[in-house]
Amino acid sequence: MASQIAPQSRRISQLHSAIIGARPVPQGFPAGAVDRAAPTNERIDRKALGIEMHASTILAIPTYRLREVGEAVARYDENLRRNGHSVPIVVFDDSTISARDRYFSALEQTQTTNDLFYVGPEEKARFLQMILGRIDDRRLESIVRHLFRPSYGGNRNFTLIYSLGQLLVSADDDMRPEALMTYGTESLGDREICRGFLRKASERSFKSRAFDVVGAFEEVLGRPVADVPDGYARGEVIIDSATELETNASKGLHRENTLLISPGPLPESAVVKVAQTFRSGTNDIDAVDFIEMFLTNETQGATEQLPELYVLSNFRPAVTKNNWRFDCGVAGYDNTNGLPPFFPTRLRFEDYIFRLWIQQEGLAAAHVGAAQHHVRSNYMRSMLAADMFNEEICNLMKRKLRSHPYELRELTVRFEYEGEVTAADTNEIIDRVRGLHARVGAAARAGDGVRASALAGLEEDLYRSFYGLEPDFFHQNVARIVDDVISVFRSALELWPTLVEMCFLEKRRHGLPMVRVKNRSQSYRGDSILRLATRTP
Repeated sequence: MASQIAPQSRRISQLHSAIIGARPVPQGFPAGAVDRAAPTNERIDRKALGIEMHASTILAIPTYRLREVGEAVARYDENLRRNGHSVPIVVFDDSTISARDRYFSALEQTQTTNDLFYVGPEEKARFLQMILGRIDDRRLESIVRHLFRPSYGGNRNFTLIYSLGQLLVSADDDMRPEALMTYGTESLGDREICRGFLRKASERSFKSRAFDVVGAFEEVLGRPVADVPDGYARGEVIIDSATELETNASKGLHRENTLLISPGPLPESAVVKVAQTFRSGTNDIDAVDFIEMFLTNETQGATEQLPELYVLSNFRPAVTKNNWRFDCGVAGYDNTNGLPPFFPTRLRFEDYIFRLWIQQEGLAAAHVGAAQHHVRSNYMRSMLAADMFNEEICNLMKRKLRSHPYELRELTVRFEYEGEVTAADTNEIIDRVRGLHARVGAAARAGDGVRASALAGLEEDLYRSFYGLEPDFFHQNVARIVDDVISVFRSALELWPTLVEMCFLEKRRHGLPMVRVKNRSQSYRGDSILRLATRTP
């Protein structure tokens, strides 16, 4: 793999030099100061380069379920209106062209107060055509396409490019700007910043409470720790009682969990670059936890049902040096100077790079004073066994990336891990899944009716998803998957800073392809988003 990456690295370096050298020197800027490539680990003064910086905010909703995204758009627009915000909403759609043709009219029928924009398959194709035309090197084309491929990470990378120079608030299409809270608020301990419980959906012991989501993010994003409000708890890292620290993998099904802030160094000058809200509904639990819920609830007849909900008892905001539980589904970003890319993968750990990147000097993370709710849409969702396979591979790769040397840079992370997977690595997974598979099978044979059929189906799904639970076959396939993914990561992460520089200039000069959704006649009261779509004078 290293022999393949080296030539690509040289071509990327040459491309970066060409782009920097092609920049016009702004008036009053020293001649020759921008005629060579700046090292990608150095801060670049974009204002001096003639690139306007706008501290405005956009709300992005990444989706591949265009049929259902209108509900999220309407709810977040209403939340913005009630809290007095004029913030453009941008839907980033990974749907196919045929799905876009079928469901775009539903988006047009969604009434909003704030302007609504759409970046779908045609707009993304035009963007890629522009980028590839600027690069003019067919040998790098596959890397560019992988960075923006239809996937969890690829779609989120579009949100990063389109929000360059701004604050980005991102909410998944099955999130809502309110949270389930218990009626009685419990006091938190000295180091405790959140407490939550699993409750039956039929119970009446909780209520829905709305929060000013955008306002909470704007309170801290881009600010040094010294300027963060006094009500924020401060420390080095947050520890979740229900998950492992560095992989965020489940420790088993917990019906109650707490978040504790660990004391440690937090420089007052560190800038909050990423933040997130708290969340109710599912609390980002793993697929194996949903399987455990199904096994232990004998009244549940189908795996896609959600008879129990995660309900918050209390929480308070916090700012920390590191954040090993970063959740991109309810996140905000200070993107004024660019950020690293999400891992361009269909595996569900695209945001793990931010958990590593935030460790560098001068950066901080926050949990803001708001919470959102995950309704967990079952539309176009993979079966539980497939999700569990995905998560097992993700956790393996997290451990591998973390255990090998890596270098943190301004806009990327450089990894030395090359993708090797041992039989011991995969045997550990197979042994664990075999035990779960046996439990599911026993429950299926002991049950009857609809529940027994659902359990039998889950047993078969686990068997198929994990390659028949055969160790050698499983190891062979996992090793190939990891090697392919890592080879893409290493090349894509090296090219990303050059693409950020290129897109900063393109956005400033011409704007980026997008569609204003014709869903209302009222004009938008602001203009921050127009710099994405129109030429700046």
